[in-house]
Amino acid sequence: MQNLLDPAILFFIFGVFAGAIRSNLEIPESIAKFLSLYLLMALGLKGGFALAQSGLTLDIALALFSAIVMAILVPLLAYVTLRRFIDGFNAAAMAASYGSVSAVTFLTTMQYLEQEGMAFGGHMAVAMVLMESPAILIAIIFANRLRQQGGLNAQTKQSMPALKQTSMASILHESFTNGAHLLLLGAMLVGLVSGEKGMTVMQPFSGDLFKGMLSFFLLDMGLIVARSFRDALHASPVLLGYAVIAPLVHAGLALGLAQLLRLALADTVLLMVLSASASYIVVPAVVRYAISEAKPVYYLGLSLGITFPLNILIGIPLYTFVAKTCEGLL
Repeated sequence: MQNLLDPAILFFIFGVFAGAIRSNLEIPESIAKFLSLYLLMALGLKGGFALAQSGLTLDIALALFSAIVMAILVPLLAYVTLRRFIDGFNAAAMAASYGSVSAVTFLTTMQYLEQEGMAFGGHMAVAMVLMESPAILIAIIFANRLRQQGGLNAQTKQSMPALKQTSMASILHESFTNGAHLLLLGAMLVGLVSGEKGMTVMQPFSGDLFKGMLSFFLLDMGLIVARSFRDALHASPVLLGYAVIAPLVHAGLALGLAQLLRLALADTVLLMVLSASASYIVVPAVVRYAISEAKPVYYLGLSLGITFPLNILIGIPLYTFVAKTCEGLL
């Protein structure tokens, strides 16, 4: 309940309400893009400063290893599960979305942990970057395999020249040179190199402004979620159920892996959140061209209209409570 009283979350709820009543309230696209870039830069700086203080340890290496494991396991599990209910191309696209991560959910969790007084390492920002691309690559491999097996309809065959241009090399290039990734890693490098002195100088930018900027951005996300929710309702009940249940399953798997590797409590929560989240920015941009046979209402509508708000409103405090409870039992 305390999470719902946080100003940033309240602005998100207000945005959903404004969108639901079809208000003309909107955040200009240029400002929304600026807010996104600011949050990524601030996150990178925070991570770099924290890494400068902690250095590379065995615990950090294990946390990054767990992130890579989950980044491979989740899309494979998603594809195998969804393939029973929908065609392969839509299953691959949804596997990409649910196997990848949401930076906004991660940022909101980071803010929540700070309020709870739970220290977390900057290396988890690196973990977030590592978890972005594997699901996309796995989905492309599945889609290419379906095409090779003859799963092409007449319309798709006519567009084969365009599809052939989407090579694995171009997907890798787009994934690893994505502007958001570069900004996040660049800011992290700046924080790592500048260290404590840089943290003091940048505190007004990366610290004092962060909460207000996050609130503004979540207001915009609430407006978008309201529109996406209407699209998501066109999906089948099975897929609606998947959008609710799958994040809980993925978070549970992440919790089990974190307990096995003895990760720190805050790292465990962040790994659970990353595993439970779904991408609605990077993945749709790539999948739109790489798996054009898939329907956006599935891989975008469900992740943004159902999974994202559930994680923001309920998931973050739930995952934190479960992780704390499990740590207390050990």
